[in-house]
Amino acid sequence: MRILLTAINAKYIHSNLAVYSLRACAGEYRDAVELAEYTINNQKDYILEELYKRKPDVLCFSCYIWNIDYVTDIAREYKKLCPSVPIWVGGPEVSYEVEAFLRENPYIDGVMIGEGEDTFRELCGYYARKRKLSDIAGIAFRKNSTGNSTSNSTSVNNIGGNKAGEIVFTSPRPIKNMSEIPFCYDTLDDFSNRIIYYESSRGCPFSCSYCLSSVDKTLRFRDTRIVKRELKFFIDQKVPQIKFVDRTFNCNHAHAMELWRFIKANDNGVTNFHFEISADLLNQEELELISDMRPGLIQLEIGVQSTNEVTIKEIHRTMKLERLKEVVRLIQSGNNIHEHLDLIAGLPYEDYDSFGHSFDEIYELKPNQLQLGFLKVLKGSYMFEPAAEYGIVYHDKPPYEVMSTKWLSFDDVIKIKRVEDMLEVYYNSGQFEITMKLMECIFDSAFEFFQELGDFYEANGYFGMSHSRIRRCEILLEFLALYLHGCDNDAMTSVVLSENAGDRDNTDFDENAIDRDNTDFDENAQIYNMIQEALIFDLYYRENCKSRPRWATDIGSFKHMTHAYCKNGKLSHVEPFHYIFPDKHTRKLDELPKYHKEPVWALFHYDMRDPLDHQALVEYIE
Repeated sequence: MRILLTAINAKYIHSNLAVYSLRACAGEYRDAVELAEYTINNQKDYILEELYKRKPDVLCFSCYIWNIDYVTDIAREYKKLCPSVPIWVGGPEVSYEVEAFLRENPYIDGVMIGEGEDTFRELCGYYARKRKLSDIAGIAFRKNSTGNSTSNSTSVNNIGGNKAGEIVFTSPRPIKNMSEIPFCYDTLDDFSNRIIYYESSRGCPFSCSYCLSSVDKTLRFRDTRIVKRELKFFIDQKVPQIKFVDRTFNCNHAHAMELWRFIKANDNGVTNFHFEISADLLNQEELELISDMRPGLIQLEIGVQSTNEVTIKEIHRTMKLERLKEVVRLIQSGNNIHEHLDLIAGLPYEDYDSFGHSFDEIYELKPNQLQLGFLKVLKGSYMFEPAAEYGIVYHDKPPYEVMSTKWLSFDDVIKIKRVEDMLEVYYNSGQFEITMKLMECIFDSAFEFFQELGDFYEANGYFGMSHSRIRRCEILLEFLALYLHGCDNDAMTSVVLSENAGDRDNTDFDENAIDRDNTDFDENAQIYNMIQEALIFDLYYRENCKSRPRWATDIGSFKHMTHAYCKNGKLSHVEPFHYIFPDKHTRKLDELPKYHKEPVWALFHYDMRDPLDHQALVEYIE
């Protein structure tokens, strides 16, 4: 007997905790269980061929919103090729509206509902002819004419028309004791350059209506003695990243403190641990514990979703916003923890303007990353039933993303999606760190800035195209020239050059150049010039660029500086600037940097990078 557990992940760097956990729980049948992992970047035909070549006796799929279309399409074609092979599915995407799913997909033989560890082991026993299918709790299956198991008598080329037949539901599966689940990572041979997912608790104490985790009120924890032993295994192996999938890691203070103390005490200098937390639950003891952890040891994902009080109340979210802001600032003050804040567009009672306010309010905190997502109306969530009442129109196909609501038109959704795109490119990428700090001084609202930049991309046909990093810089300059002077960037550059009489291309300042303190100087030209330099700074902040933009200072004019300070080749670079830009720990600028007539020199050290964002160490030299 060969049972194949199949995962189709969103990216190569991801792994699927579920299939590893199911195999670990297979007991006496473990040797019969094989794993197969693919990604949605693989062609469906490729996955189909690979599964066919494995020749399983039973085929199982782990199902989520990002792969369900892949699973159903591949399963349909596989059933045509191998009609006698039973196909089972499990996971959050198929554990709700089960009967409808089976009737719509008659080539699927059965569903493992909810937690699958014990269910899967018993299912293996059924195919080993050691138990009846009807005796297995937590499943739904299609009853055949004998009344015992699934049927494969349908003509496979017309299988989509077979929606008849009785669907049998067995009794619900009791919840699993977390401490009884075997450790599923006995070897790390398959995890090179991949994220390892880990679970120390299940369930969630909160009732957020958009989230499936809120449905599971049976919050329970894995014994911390077991957790520490398993984490030590990862630490000893120097695994790059462990991502906890606990929905609210710090909902139990004692549990979180014990594990954070262990991680801190056993830090190997390499491994990073990712946690989803509720920031307003963090107390003083926890904040003090994490405040002096090694930079990069942990990173925190903090859900905000909205700052609109009416919206927060309507979605049954428990959050003290002012406390959250206070905690985020306290976390940031240590300069040692990467924090990631989340917003959701399309929630009830959130219109375009109020969402923009939510965005600006959270952007003001300057998180390392700000994720802008859109409401997904998930089957089984509390949002699913009242969706019509809220006027929520959403896609029928996964990921069931919102298209409009009573408060948000589809036109508004389109505009917010442009904001999302610009946010990812210019903020979350970390490639424009200094430039974005300056932009915050130029624009009153970050939301309006990203919106206008997105509109500029749309108007010029820049969406849907692949752009180099330098080209992204040029597009930003095009936008800024239009915003500041109502002209294109070539014309704006001419204004700058005329105001600066050539000092940008020569380290020897032209005495005839206009004094920047002169009130006749065009302030907008000065800002444009500053952004040009900031973009150069950002380029070298990340890497020792091989190609230089056309607006960069002629590198030949300061070879003597390069020779004097860059003796270690590619590991450093020196560049002149007329502005001293803020350092990374300056979250907010009160004013723009001042112009220096004589250039200052920035030395970029690529062998001394920041452990959080990997930017070069920058030293200003005389």
